[in-house]
Amino acid sequence: MGRVISVANQKGGVGKTTTSINLAACLAEKGKKILLIDIDPQGNSTRGLGIDKKSLDSTIYELLLGDDNIKTTCINNVIENLDLIPSDVELAGAEVELIGIENSSFILKKDLEEIKYNYDFIIIDCPPSLSILTINALCASDTVLVPIQCEFFALEGLSQLMYTINLVRKRLNPRLEIEGIVFTMYDARTNLSLQVVEEVKKELIHTMIYQTIIPRNIRLGEAPSYGLPINLYDSKSKGAESYRLLAQEVIEREVD
Repeated sequence: MGRVISVANQKGGVGKTTTSINLAACLAEKGKKILLIDIDPQGNSTRGLGIDKKSLDSTIYELLLGDDNIKTTCINNVIENLDLIPSDVELAGAEVELIGIENSSFILKKDLEEIKYNYDFIIIDCPPSLSILTINALCASDTVLVPIQCEFFALEGLSQLMYTINLVRKRLNPRLEIEGIVFTMYDARTNLSLQVVEEVKKELIHTMIYQTIIPRNIRLGEAPSYGLPINLYDSKSKGAESYRLLAQEVIEREVD
């Protein structure tokens, strides 16, 4: 049965979508069967894998509202071993439309029960907010992976995210765990990046922190505009090497 991992951080610009796309692609490269779910109305994971959102007949929006099923919404083999449930801007309307629906926090969890056994990992790219969409993702997940940018305000909003994760664990999903913290946009040329890493480690002393640190890398920034994950866009880049190392750590991570 596949491990379901939400990639979440309510702070924008931390490398959340970059991590979702490239972790999924590098896990797929290692022969794992992967489903990437784009539950962000911005649809950046969808676009970052080269999918034209205007051509989509069905997205996660229709899935959450019950207008379509998970098998017809899923795009198979976007790249080898990687399937995608896409998103587009219509998903923003789901916030209002899901109000009043019974058990609205568990819609995605119920849908995933149909196909969860078909995958080794299911990665969910969450929106940069603590919304009903994020709650759906957390209720459906086994773990949460939190990207943190190596910048001055790295810890901003993190306490609220941790509070939400603990609340979901207490009231909605008792099996939910922290997958781990991954540092992104690390610049070895600055003391600030190193200071941020040390500060976060002190603050989250009892939290799993991945050894792999994702560097600030031009090729990582370029790849989405070509609709490719970094391991296909520039296989020898530092970004590709780092996400391959992170994928290996995720594979080796044991979750009860």
